[in-house]
Amino acid sequence: MQDEVTNVVDVCVIGAGPAGMKAAVRCSAAGASVTVIDEQARPGGQIYRAVQENGHPNGHILGPDYLRGAELVKAFNQAEVNHVSQATLWRIDEDNTVYWSQQGKAHKTIAKNIIIATGATERPFPFVGWTLPGVMTAGACQIMMKTSGLVPKQAVMVGTGPLLYLLAAQMIDAGSPPKAIVDTQQSDGYLKSLRFASNAWTGRKYLIKGLGLLAKLRKAGIKRYTGATDIEAEGTDSVQGLVFKCGGNKVSLEAETVLAHIGVVPNVQLTRAMGLDHQWDALQVCWKPTLDENNMSSRQGVFIAGDSGGIGGALVAELQGELVACQVLQSLQNELSRELINESLALKESIEHELAVRPFLDTLYAPPKQALSPSDKTIVCRCEEVTAGQIRQHAANGANGINQIKTYTRCGMGPCQGRYCGSTVAHIISDKIGLSMEQVGYYRLRNPIKPLKLGELASLTPVNKSFMEKYKSEGASHEQRAKTVQQ
Repeated sequence: MQDEVTNVVDVCVIGAGPAGMKAAVRCSAAGASVTVIDEQARPGGQIYRAVQENGHPNGHILGPDYLRGAELVKAFNQAEVNHVSQATLWRIDEDNTVYWSQQGKAHKTIAKNIIIATGATERPFPFVGWTLPGVMTAGACQIMMKTSGLVPKQAVMVGTGPLLYLLAAQMIDAGSPPKAIVDTQQSDGYLKSLRFASNAWTGRKYLIKGLGLLAKLRKAGIKRYTGATDIEAEGTDSVQGLVFKCGGNKVSLEAETVLAHIGVVPNVQLTRAMGLDHQWDALQVCWKPTLDENNMSSRQGVFIAGDSGGIGGALVAELQGELVACQVLQSLQNELSRELINESLALKESIEHELAVRPFLDTLYAPPKQALSPSDKTIVCRCEEVTAGQIRQHAANGANGINQIKTYTRCGMGPCQGRYCGSTVAHIISDKIGLSMEQVGYYRLRNPIKPLKLGELASLTPVNKSFMEKYKSEGASHEQRAKTVQQ
């Protein structure tokens, strides 16, 4: 039980990645009271995971873009911020009451403004055998490298997207290059992306970086397959190989580790549970919160920064963190500040410039058809082991809503709460019966958004209002009567 104390802060930031750190530092510097709630032990988020103020022991392997996070972490650690680490946020109410658990006890605070900076999650890439031990995501492999320095040997990488090639280059520098890269990117992707050629020129620094990664892979002699389809992982107790079609031919590669990746999507679990408006982004092929020009959501005083509002990368996340901080400070002052307005305008220009290349990249590295509509025998829901064929059968029988499918198959009811199957289930329904993704919709998410123990929930009740108080009082009276009788 806890004492009945209402904690009110000016700003509550959810997430301590690049967006969250920048927002917190900016708000704190202006004198606002700031609480930052994050699941990790140290600030940095996924992109800057395990980086410290003095860098990282393997910084030469992870690269300068990763080491950039050291400056952010240093500024964050020096700021007047209440950093609540290793905490699990599980609910935010309409009155901006924020609930989280830490070390087995639940807590709550009321925030005048909320900044959500929960980042992105890797897009699910279901294929036959993806549940075998030894098959993991590229992001998980990168986490191992950052936190423990572990690098798999002779791994086969499959999928598409910039992260796949960045990770391959890092593995080369770590002395454990991948055995091969199996890219699902199709040749028509280049033709489709040409309509964004002018955008690509604006963001050419990213393209130059990508060409550098490709050159590094060629120099290292990494075998690269393109246009791969019909991907399957083989094995019994663990993965033993990867088979696929390339150029009309079937290719089989031996592998003890398979690293899969087809991009990232906004983490919308919290924003969905809060009931905020969302929209379907056909270019990025994902759901994202509906935001105004200042990154404010459909609820007044709730802002979203970074990849949780749309995929833009680490630098864009930093800029958006500063932008929403300016908007929060403006609301706290209750008056227009020319200085904050000018700062916001400059930040918006920088954000627009950095995002210019995104349409080109999103089109070029579109997720493969197999990932959106996998074969019938592919397990889609890992928690409940539901296959794509089962989902199609229910859709054909009239269950044309994703929440109906959830009821019939338990997809989305497991420990991941739909994080790894939601988008795939919706795509399968859309493809099977011809509905748009907007018509199919998304899972109806409820609080708590993360597992919560009853003891943690009970700890929210003030001591003087506990239902146990009555029985404690009765126990004390009974004990007093017993003493009187004995006397």
